[in-house]
Amino acid sequence: MTAARRTAQQYDPLGAMGSRPLAVVIGAAGTVWALLVSLFDRDVVGSPGLSALTVLLVAASATVVIAASSPFRAPFTRGAFVAHVALLAAASVTSVAAQWGPDRNALNDFMCLLTATGIVMVAPYRPWPNLAVGGLVLAAVDAAAWGVAAATFPHQVPVAVAAFLAAAPTLVLTGASAVFAWTFSGLAERVQIRAGSYSVERAEQDGIAANVQRDRSTLLATEVAPFFAELRTRDAITDSDRARARAIADTLRRGMVADADRTWFEYAVRTEGGERAEIDDPDGLLATLDVDQRTVVRTFLRAVMRAPAVDPAGLVVRARGTAGERIEVTVDVVVADSDIGIHRTFDPYLAVLRVTFPDLDVAVRPSALALRFSYDQH
Repeated sequence: MTAARRTAQQYDPLGAMGSRPLAVVIGAAGTVWALLVSLFDRDVVGSPGLSALTVLLVAASATVVIAASSPFRAPFTRGAFVAHVALLAAASVTSVAAQWGPDRNALNDFMCLLTATGIVMVAPYRPWPNLAVGGLVLAAVDAAAWGVAAATFPHQVPVAVAAFLAAAPTLVLTGASAVFAWTFSGLAERVQIRAGSYSVERAEQDGIAANVQRDRSTLLATEVAPFFAELRTRDAITDSDRARARAIADTLRRGMVADADRTWFEYAVRTEGGERAEIDDPDGLLATLDVDQRTVVRTFLRAVMRAPAVDPAGLVVRARGTAGERIEVTVDVVVADSDIGIHRTFDPYLAVLRVTFPDLDVAVRPSALALRFSYDQH
């Protein structure tokens, strides 16, 4: 996915998660404002039924955004964005129809501003071309609806001016939202490229090398060095000495073979104290995760292994190949906590995993956390 098509939510899932309350507040405030204006501040009494429909459409669009922006439904889909724009466009039309008559000021219509803030609500969740197209569509609907009303009920303000005033707030905030999304994705892409100069894969290799060296040093210090120290004190080498030498050599050889076969994931688990964890990856499929995926998985793994309520021996990870060259991974964790406590501890990490692996399935039960996700083999 190119930078133009990636969103702030995909580059920074935790940041998008933190900005979600703003979308909730804007959606709720817009619905309440639409209701109050429809009841008490219409320039033309118009149709109460259409006014009620307008409020319902505004509420529906807010509900779509609030639901789709949940980090556990990430990423925010194009279908949800289209539904949001369509509902706001329909609300703009019904709003003008509800007060059909000689309304003197388009800016008194709440929908002119709600279509504008509707684009701001979704700025972190969709790429800038989507924001630009959606905002232009809403601005065009506002302009057309108020242009028809101004032409039907002439006033001192020219039709073109009335149409422009109706569209202006949406055009302005759409431009700001699109610039934000474009700038954010561009900066994030450049940072990602620079970070690639010292990639996660290289960092993992360095970590593996350090672990191997530490294991070798431990074996040399505890087995080899004492054995040679004993031999120096003896006049002759016995058969038992030769047997012990062969045993030490076999231990070294088995360790080297095991190190060669061990994946970065197994080293990551061992580094975090998971020597007793079960890693069931006979084909080494976890090695096919790309750099971004490794970053996310490693971060989640570190959080799991360092959580006080987690027993590292209760971590079970399985990786299997499926049809279509996809890899399916399941992660089961024993957590000595309630389901609420598990959510409180791991929700931010699950939000990031959800963006990285859109098919992520999470099952949280008291004392247990289970994940299932898949990805294309790289």
